[in-house]
Amino acid sequence: MNDAPLSSFRAAPQHGPRPLPLFLQILARETHGSTERRAAALAGLAAYQAADRGPPRAIPPARHRIGRASLIDYGGDGPPVVFVPSLINPPFILDLAPERSLLRWLAAQGHHVLLLDWGAPSPDEHAIDISAHVTGLLLPLAARLETPPVLVGYCLGGTMAIAAASLMPVRGLGAIAAPWHFAGFGERARARIAALWNAAEPSCRQLGLVPMEVLQSAFWSLDPARTIAKFERFSELAPDSAAARNFVALEDWANGGAPLTYAAGAEMFDFFARDLPGAGGWQIAGRTIDPHALDCPTIDFVSMTDRIVPSASAAGLGTRHDLQSGHVGMVVGSAASAALWRPLADWIGRVTGSR
Repeated sequence: MNDAPLSSFRAAPQHGPRPLPLFLQILARETHGSTERRAAALAGLAAYQAADRGPPRAIPPARHRIGRASLIDYGGDGPPVVFVPSLINPPFILDLAPERSLLRWLAAQGHHVLLLDWGAPSPDEHAIDISAHVTGLLLPLAARLETPPVLVGYCLGGTMAIAAASLMPVRGLGAIAAPWHFAGFGERARARIAALWNAAEPSCRQLGLVPMEVLQSAFWSLDPARTIAKFERFSELAPDSAAARNFVALEDWANGGAPLTYAAGAEMFDFFARDLPGAGGWQIAGRTIDPHALDCPTIDFVSMTDRIVPSASAAGLGTRHDLQSGHVGMVVGSAASAALWRPLADWIGRVTGSR
């Protein structure tokens, strides 16, 4: 066991949107003609930057490490359940706060829970694409476990978990808001994302990394009005209220995170451009990744109100649960326990034989 600090958990939060100049451009456009709305959003931004975040939370130790990646052990009993987060944003959305931690709650139910932390890449890893993250980090870490795990992936982590389950023995596979049919994002969104990548790609290639600012811009392009409206609403909250604390925690997560390697970013944007997974064109080690060819139990949690990963992009795994919470709300919102946590725990129990 190794309890050294974990960089992606410990990194100082970005107390403001990244990149701020683009945020201000969106602010000017979305509040055009309303100085009141613009003032409210700026007041919300200032309040967010000045919010008291308290001491950093203690993070469980890492059980296994390979390079920059590690498996964080949240305890519990029985067969291992490995959660695979997205490469985008830090992994702590699954362990956001004591009362909003899916991982700690599942461990308290008796399941042996581990979280994959991808760590922060360096420019000399520029050639490591999404596929290589699966084969070079996820699969070797899982191989160190005493028994085949249940894999549960969130967002792009779900896409990667599907690939891993196609290449290694697993007890089961769960996907949460995981995109697979990238054509399901729609032509307009895909065109905006393609334009953003075309503009950013030369600089990213030179850096060897895709900075979080580029990825944040892609998210904002999907719903710019909401990006501004949430800061307007925050300006009206009492600083010491639960709602304000929740907002700060979520924004710190959304504005944090390590860059992607250049190759991972390029492959991700290629997913959007050519719908490689959904069209059956994603191959790893000479094998086509097909979620419907898996021979393990599968479950798919799909948000019908997701602005980040639309329901039309879901893989359509064996057992599908449609939720009415958004991309983040389905994991940490007030209805998350009933809508996601308990059904997921019940499914894990059936798969592992602990229920």
